Amino acid sequence: MGSLVSVVIPCYNASPWLEATIASVRAQTWRDYEIILVDDGSTDGSLALAQSLAGPDLRIVQQKNSGQCAAFNHGLRLAQGDYFEYLDADDLLAPEKIAVQMARLSTLPAGWIASGAWARFTTVPGDAVFQPEAVWRDLSPIEWLVTSWSGGGMMHGAAWLVPRPVAERAGPWNEQLSLINDFDYFTRVLLASPGIAFCPEARSFYRSGLAGSLSATTSRKSWESAFRSTQLGTDALMTREDSPRTRQAVAINLQRLVYSAYPYAPDLVAGAENRIRELGGSNLEPGGGPVFQMIRRWFGWKLARRVQLAGRRFRSRLPS
Repeated sequence: MGSLVSVVIPCYNASPWLEATIASVRAQTWRDYEIILVDDGSTDGSLALAQSLAGPDLRIVQQKNSGQCAAFNHGLRLAQGDYFEYLDADDLLAPEKIAVQMARLSTLPAGWIASGAWARFTTVPGDAVFQPEAVWRDLSPIEWLVTSWSGGGMMHGAAWLVPRPVAERAGPWNEQLSLINDFDYFTRVLLASPGIAFCPEARSFYRSGLAGSLSATTSRKSWESAFRSTQLGTDALMTREDSPRTRQAVAINLQRLVYSAYPYAPDLVAGAENRIRELGGSNLEPGGGPVFQMIRRWFGWKLARRVQLAGRRFRSRLPS
Protein backbone atom coordinates (compact mmCIF):
# COMPACT_ATOMS: atom_id res chain seq x y z
CA MET A 1 0.00 0.00 0.00
CA GLY A 2 1.09 3.58 -0.63
CA SER A 3 0.61 6.67 1.49
CA LEU A 4 -2.95 7.44 2.48
CA VAL A 5 -4.49 10.60 1.01
CA SER A 6 -7.33 12.22 2.97
CA VAL A 7 -9.81 14.00 0.72
CA VAL A 8 -11.67 16.53 2.88
CA ILE A 9 -14.96 17.84 1.48
CA PRO A 10 -16.87 20.61 3.28
CA CYS A 11 -20.47 20.51 2.13
CA TYR A 12 -23.21 23.10 2.42
CA ASN A 13 -26.28 22.82 0.17
CA ALA A 14 -24.42 21.13 -2.67
CA SER A 15 -26.93 18.44 -3.57
CA PRO A 16 -26.96 19.15 -7.34
CA TRP A 17 -23.20 18.50 -7.62
CA LEU A 18 -22.19 16.33 -4.68
CA GLU A 19 -22.60 12.94 -6.34
CA ALA A 20 -20.33 13.92 -9.24
CA THR A 21 -17.72 15.29 -6.83
CA ILE A 22 -17.59 12.07 -4.81
CA ALA A 23 -17.55 10.02 -8.01
CA SER A 24 -14.49 11.96 -9.19
CA VAL A 25 -12.66 10.92 -6.02
CA ARG A 26 -13.72 7.30 -6.36
CA ALA A 27 -12.43 7.32 -9.94
CA GLN A 28 -8.89 8.18 -8.78
CA THR A 29 -6.21 5.80 -9.99
CA TRP A 30 -4.52 6.38 -6.62
CA ARG A 31 -6.49 3.89 -4.58
CA ASP A 32 -5.17 4.63 -1.09
CA TYR A 33 -7.54 7.39 -0.09
CA GLU A 34 -10.27 8.21 2.38
CA ILE A 35 -13.08 10.72 1.93
CA ILE A 36 -14.17 12.79 4.90
CA LEU A 37 -17.32 14.75 4.11
CA VAL A 38 -18.35 17.38 6.64
CA ASP A 39 -21.94 18.49 6.23
CA ASP A 40 -22.12 22.09 7.44
CA GLY A 41 -25.80 22.16 8.35
CA SER A 42 -27.17 21.71 4.82
CA THR A 43 -30.89 22.23 4.29
CA ASP A 44 -31.24 20.95 0.71
CA GLY A 45 -30.90 17.20 1.20
CA SER A 46 -27.13 17.09 0.78
CA LEU A 47 -26.69 15.02 3.94
CA ALA A 48 -29.24 12.40 2.86
CA LEU A 49 -27.63 12.23 -0.57
CA ALA A 50 -24.19 11.74 0.95
CA GLN A 51 -25.54 8.99 3.21
CA SER A 52 -26.99 7.22 0.17
CA LEU A 53 -23.47 7.17 -1.29
CA ALA A 54 -21.90 5.77 1.87
CA GLY A 55 -19.18 3.15 1.64
CA PRO A 56 -16.01 2.06 3.42
CA ASP A 57 -14.09 4.90 1.75
CA LEU A 58 -16.52 7.65 2.82
CA ARG A 59 -16.91 9.00 6.34
CA ILE A 60 -19.74 11.48 6.84
CA VAL A 61 -19.90 13.83 9.81
CA GLN A 62 -22.33 16.59 10.67
CA GLN A 63 -21.95 19.97 12.32
CA LYS A 64 -24.21 22.94 12.81
CA ASN A 65 -23.75 25.61 10.17
CA SER A 66 -20.39 27.13 11.11
CA GLY A 67 -18.80 27.96 7.75
CA GLN A 68 -16.40 26.40 5.31
CA CYS A 69 -13.31 27.00 7.44
CA ALA A 70 -14.82 25.24 10.43
CA ALA A 71 -15.87 22.35 8.18
CA PHE A 72 -12.33 22.00 6.80
CA ASN A 73 -10.88 22.06 10.32
CA HIS A 74 -13.37 19.43 11.47
CA GLY A 75 -12.45 17.17 8.57
CA LEU A 76 -8.71 17.67 9.02
CA ARG A 77 -8.95 16.74 12.71
CA LEU A 78 -10.50 13.43 11.68
CA ALA A 79 -8.17 12.79 8.76
CA GLN A 80 -5.83 9.80 9.01
CA GLY A 81 -3.91 10.49 5.81
CA ASP A 82 -0.30 11.34 5.13
CA TYR A 83 -1.43 13.90 2.53
CA PHE A 84 -4.41 16.23 2.31
CA GLU A 85 -6.60 17.01 -0.71
CA TYR A 86 -8.97 19.98 -0.20
CA LEU A 87 -12.07 19.52 -2.35
CA ASP A 88 -15.14 21.74 -2.46
CA ALA A 89 -18.40 19.84 -2.80
CA ASP A 90 -19.04 21.16 -6.33
CA ASP A 91 -15.55 20.75 -7.83
CA LEU A 92 -14.07 17.75 -9.65
CA LEU A 93 -10.77 15.87 -9.93
CA ALA A 94 -9.46 14.20 -13.08
CA PRO A 95 -8.81 10.47 -12.49
CA GLU A 96 -4.99 10.76 -12.50
CA LYS A 97 -4.85 13.92 -10.39
CA ILE A 98 -3.69 12.50 -7.08
CA ALA A 99 -1.53 9.73 -8.58
CA VAL A 100 0.43 12.19 -10.71
CA GLN A 101 1.10 14.46 -7.75
CA MET A 102 2.06 11.59 -5.47
CA ALA A 103 4.51 10.28 -8.06
CA ARG A 104 6.13 13.70 -8.39
CA LEU A 105 6.39 14.29 -4.64
CA SER A 106 8.02 10.88 -4.18
CA THR A 107 11.04 12.21 -6.12
CA LEU A 108 11.45 15.36 -4.01
CA PRO A 109 12.68 16.15 -0.49
CA ALA A 110 10.16 15.90 2.32
CA GLY A 111 7.82 18.85 2.71
CA TRP A 112 7.34 19.88 -0.90
CA ILE A 113 3.73 20.46 -1.92
CA ALA A 114 2.19 19.76 -5.32
CA SER A 115 0.08 22.01 -7.49
CA GLY A 116 -1.69 21.14 -10.72
CA ALA A 117 -3.38 22.46 -13.82
CA TRP A 118 -6.95 23.65 -13.26
CA ALA A 119 -9.74 25.25 -15.25
CA ARG A 120 -13.14 26.79 -14.64
CA PHE A 121 -16.42 25.33 -15.82
CA THR A 122 -20.08 26.01 -15.13
CA THR A 123 -22.02 22.87 -16.04
CA VAL A 124 -20.00 20.45 -18.15
CA PRO A 125 -16.34 19.82 -17.22
CA GLY A 126 -15.63 19.08 -20.86
CA ASP A 127 -16.15 22.79 -21.51
CA ALA A 128 -13.21 23.72 -19.28
CA VAL A 129 -10.29 25.35 -21.05
CA PHE A 130 -6.89 24.94 -19.41
CA GLN A 131 -4.92 28.15 -19.87
CA PRO A 132 -1.35 28.09 -18.52
CA GLU A 133 -0.40 30.83 -16.09
CA ALA A 134 2.92 32.07 -14.75
CA VAL A 135 2.56 30.02 -11.55
CA TRP A 136 2.28 26.80 -13.58
CA ARG A 137 5.90 25.82 -12.85
CA ASP A 138 8.11 24.75 -9.99
CA LEU A 139 8.75 27.68 -7.65
CA SER A 140 9.92 28.48 -4.16
CA PRO A 141 7.14 29.63 -1.81
CA ILE A 142 8.12 33.30 -1.97
CA GLU A 143 8.56 33.18 -5.75
CA TRP A 144 5.13 31.58 -6.09
CA LEU A 145 3.41 34.21 -3.94
CA VAL A 146 5.18 37.14 -5.61
CA THR A 147 4.37 35.77 -9.07
CA SER A 148 0.73 35.04 -8.23
CA TRP A 149 0.00 38.31 -6.48
CA SER A 150 1.67 40.27 -9.26
CA GLY A 151 -0.86 38.89 -11.74
CA GLY A 152 0.64 35.52 -12.58
CA GLY A 153 -2.40 33.40 -11.74
CA MET A 154 -3.74 31.44 -8.80
CA MET A 155 -4.68 27.94 -7.67
CA HIS A 156 -8.06 26.89 -6.35
CA GLY A 157 -8.01 24.65 -3.30
CA ALA A 158 -8.43 21.33 -5.11
CA ALA A 159 -5.31 21.93 -7.22
CA TRP A 160 -3.05 21.42 -4.20
CA LEU A 161 -1.83 18.23 -2.54
CA VAL A 162 -0.25 18.92 0.85
CA PRO A 163 1.78 16.65 3.13
CA ARG A 164 0.34 16.39 6.63
CA PRO A 165 3.44 17.86 8.39
CA VAL A 166 3.25 20.97 6.20
CA ALA A 167 -0.44 21.49 6.98
CA GLU A 168 0.26 21.00 10.67
CA ARG A 169 3.03 23.63 10.60
CA ALA A 170 0.73 26.04 8.76
CA GLY A 171 -2.00 25.73 11.36
CA PRO A 172 -5.80 25.53 11.01
CA TRP A 173 -8.14 27.47 8.76
CA ASN A 174 -9.16 30.79 10.31
CA GLU A 175 -12.81 30.27 11.26
CA GLN A 176 -13.46 34.01 11.43
CA LEU A 177 -13.08 34.23 7.64
CA SER A 178 -15.52 33.52 4.81
CA LEU A 179 -14.77 35.32 1.51
CA ILE A 180 -11.31 34.37 0.10
CA ASN A 181 -10.58 32.40 3.27
CA ASP A 182 -8.15 30.29 1.24
CA PHE A 183 -5.85 33.29 0.64
CA ASP A 184 -4.74 33.33 4.26
CA TYR A 185 -4.67 29.55 4.64
CA PHE A 186 -2.71 28.60 1.54
CA THR A 187 -0.27 31.48 2.02
CA ARG A 188 0.62 29.89 5.35
CA VAL A 189 0.77 26.44 3.77
CA LEU A 190 3.16 27.60 1.06
CA LEU A 191 5.38 29.39 3.54
CA ALA A 192 5.54 26.19 5.64
CA SER A 193 6.96 24.29 2.65
CA PRO A 194 10.38 24.37 0.98
CA GLY A 195 8.93 24.33 -2.52
CA ILE A 196 6.00 23.88 -4.91
CA ALA A 197 6.10 21.20 -7.61
CA PHE A 198 3.78 21.90 -10.53
CA CYS A 199 2.24 18.81 -12.15
CA PRO A 200 0.66 19.67 -15.54
CA GLU A 201 -1.18 16.34 -15.82
CA ALA A 202 -2.76 16.64 -12.36
CA ARG A 203 -5.97 18.31 -13.46
CA SER A 204 -8.87 19.65 -11.41
CA PHE A 205 -12.06 21.46 -12.34
CA TYR A 206 -13.33 24.56 -10.55
CA ARG A 207 -17.07 25.12 -10.85
CA SER A 208 -17.79 28.85 -11.25
CA GLY A 209 -20.76 31.13 -11.74
CA LEU A 210 -23.07 29.58 -9.15
CA ALA A 211 -25.66 31.91 -7.67
CA GLY A 212 -25.32 32.12 -3.91
CA SER A 213 -21.83 30.62 -3.81
CA LEU A 214 -19.38 31.91 -1.23
CA SER A 215 -17.18 33.50 -3.88
CA ALA A 216 -20.16 35.43 -5.28
CA THR A 217 -21.19 37.10 -2.02
CA THR A 218 -20.63 40.83 -1.50
CA SER A 219 -22.11 41.52 1.95
CA ARG A 220 -20.32 43.76 4.43
CA LYS A 221 -19.22 40.70 6.38
CA SER A 222 -17.84 39.15 3.22
CA TRP A 223 -15.78 42.21 2.36
CA GLU A 224 -14.45 42.38 5.91
CA SER A 225 -13.36 38.76 5.52
CA ALA A 226 -11.70 39.47 2.18
CA PHE A 227 -9.68 42.37 3.55
CA ARG A 228 -8.79 40.52 6.75
CA SER A 229 -7.69 37.40 4.88
CA THR A 230 -5.61 39.54 2.54
CA GLN A 231 -4.02 41.34 5.48
CA LEU A 232 -3.14 38.08 7.23
CA GLY A 233 -1.69 36.52 4.09
CA THR A 234 0.31 39.55 3.02
CA ASP A 235 1.60 40.12 6.57
CA ALA A 236 2.81 36.50 6.62
CA LEU A 237 4.81 37.05 3.43
CA MET A 238 6.24 40.37 4.60
CA THR A 239 7.31 38.77 7.88
CA ARG A 240 9.24 36.18 5.90
CA GLU A 241 10.75 38.67 3.43
CA ASP A 242 10.39 42.45 3.40
CA SER A 243 11.95 43.42 0.08
CA PRO A 244 11.13 45.51 -3.00
CA ARG A 245 9.68 42.47 -4.80
CA THR A 246 7.41 41.46 -1.91
CA ARG A 247 6.30 45.05 -1.29
CA GLN A 248 5.36 45.46 -4.93
CA ALA A 249 3.48 42.14 -5.00
CA VAL A 250 1.54 43.02 -1.83
CA ALA A 251 0.68 46.48 -3.20
CA ILE A 252 -0.58 45.01 -6.49
CA ASN A 253 -2.67 42.44 -4.65
CA LEU A 254 -4.21 45.08 -2.41
CA GLN A 255 -4.91 47.31 -5.41
CA ARG A 256 -6.74 44.46 -7.13
CA LEU A 257 -8.92 44.03 -4.03
CA VAL A 258 -9.56 47.79 -3.87
CA TYR A 259 -10.87 47.77 -7.43
CA SER A 260 -13.22 44.88 -6.58
CA ALA A 261 -14.49 46.29 -3.28
CA TYR A 262 -15.27 49.87 -4.32
CA PRO A 263 -17.87 51.30 -3.70
CA TYR A 264 -19.21 48.51 -1.48
CA ALA A 265 -16.79 49.04 1.43
CA PRO A 266 -15.31 52.55 1.15
CA ASP A 267 -13.70 52.54 4.61
CA LEU A 268 -11.93 49.25 3.94
CA VAL A 269 -10.86 50.56 0.55
CA ALA A 270 -9.43 53.72 2.16
CA GLY A 271 -7.41 51.69 4.64
CA ALA A 272 -6.01 49.51 1.88
CA GLU A 273 -5.14 52.57 -0.21
CA ASN A 274 -3.13 53.94 2.71
CA ARG A 275 -1.26 50.66 2.96
CA ILE A 276 -0.55 50.69 -0.78
CA ARG A 277 1.00 54.15 -0.46
CA GLU A 278 3.15 52.96 2.46
CA LEU A 279 4.41 50.11 0.27
CA GLY A 280 5.45 52.46 -2.52
CA GLY A 281 2.31 52.43 -4.67
CA SER A 282 0.93 50.18 -7.39
CA ASN A 283 0.86 50.62 -11.16
CA LEU A 284 -2.03 48.17 -11.62
CA GLU A 285 -4.71 49.76 -13.82
CA PRO A 286 -8.43 48.99 -13.38
CA GLY A 287 -10.11 46.87 -15.99
CA GLY A 288 -13.18 48.01 -17.89
CA GLY A 289 -14.63 48.64 -21.32
CA PRO A 290 -14.18 51.71 -23.55
CA VAL A 291 -16.82 53.81 -21.76
CA PHE A 292 -15.33 52.98 -18.37
CA GLN A 293 -11.84 53.88 -19.55
CA MET A 294 -13.01 57.17 -21.09
CA ILE A 295 -14.71 58.25 -17.84
CA ARG A 296 -11.68 57.11 -15.84
CA ARG A 297 -9.31 59.24 -17.87
CA TRP A 298 -11.42 62.36 -17.35
CA PHE A 299 -12.92 61.90 -13.87
CA GLY A 300 -11.03 59.06 -12.16
CA TRP A 301 -11.68 55.36 -11.77
CA LYS A 302 -14.02 55.63 -8.76
CA LEU A 303 -16.61 57.70 -10.61
CA ALA A 304 -16.17 55.42 -13.61
CA ARG A 305 -16.88 52.41 -11.41
CA ARG A 306 -20.05 54.01 -10.00
CA VAL A 307 -21.30 54.79 -13.49
CA GLN A 308 -20.47 51.24 -14.59
CA LEU A 309 -22.44 49.73 -11.69
CA ALA A 310 -25.38 52.08 -12.25
CA GLY A 311 -25.50 50.97 -15.87
CA ARG A 312 -25.55 47.33 -14.83
CA ARG A 313 -28.42 47.96 -12.40
CA PHE A 314 -30.38 49.80 -15.07
CA ARG A 315 -29.91 47.01 -17.61
CA SER A 316 -30.93 44.38 -15.05
CA ARG A 317 -34.31 46.11 -14.64
CA LEU A 318 -35.11 46.15 -18.32
CA PRO A 319 -37.72 43.64 -19.46
CA SER A 320 -36.18 40.59 -21.09
